[in-house]
Amino acid sequence: MARKFFVGGNFKSNGTITQIKSIIEGLNQASLNPDVEVVISPPAIYLLLAKEIASNGIQVAAQNVYDKGNGAYTGEISAEQLKDAGVNWVIIGHSERRALLGESDKFVASKTKAALAGGLSVILCIGESLQERETGTTLNVVTRQLEAVADEVSDWSNIVIAYEPVWAIGTGKVATTEQAQEVHAAIRKWLKQTVSDKAAEGTRILYGGSVTDKNSKELATQPDVDGFLVGGASLKPAFADIINSAA
Repeated sequence: MARKFFVGGNFKSNGTITQIKSIIEGLNQASLNPDVEVVISPPAIYLLLAKEIASNGIQVAAQNVYDKGNGAYTGEISAEQLKDAGVNWVIIGHSERRALLGESDKFVASKTKAALAGGLSVILCIGESLQERETGTTLNVVTRQLEAVADEVSDWSNIVIAYEPVWAIGTGKVATTEQAQEVHAAIRKWLKQTVSDKAAEGTRILYGGSVTDKNSKELATQPDVDGFLVGGASLKPAFADIINSAA
């Protein structure tokens, strides 16, 4: 089964109206590989703006969703509301939310279940800390994070997994191609053993963590690297080169 290359751009809490417009207009005008699925994720306040002006096949994702639906949940956004706004993707489980806001594996799994039930597609983030990498527990950590989701979700057809080693996010450090491939292959093996052969063959596994136009081409050569979730570099013109790196 051919897996369509996927590149996501997580803007995090960056940008103004003028800057978001400039970034998206640059992507609209860029020569992007039509065989790559591109999803950008601006701050929530700019989702409708991004949805309105994005073209060139570019889709839009939220950076978070709540697991309880509509109701008395101040400051939260439901899957129903995102779907109503035409936002069909959401990032869930990013390490910055796990670490800074204390989001547990169970909560991440609950949000993933709610998002899928609400008709959204999910970019599910997993990854280990530097200490966990150095103590050799990387695979234990990522499979634990995946197991929590598997306890809540049986159909993975609308999930894209983003492996993001925490020690590589925003640090300039990047997993070697061998390190990335090793973990991606282990994730695919886990999918085969725990979910299904179909999930293992069809689920796209992205690499994230200081991805740039300088290292993306080599990473893209790995058989189990199906794309990238890009942070800071998604705010720059070179993001187009990352999108085209699999060519």
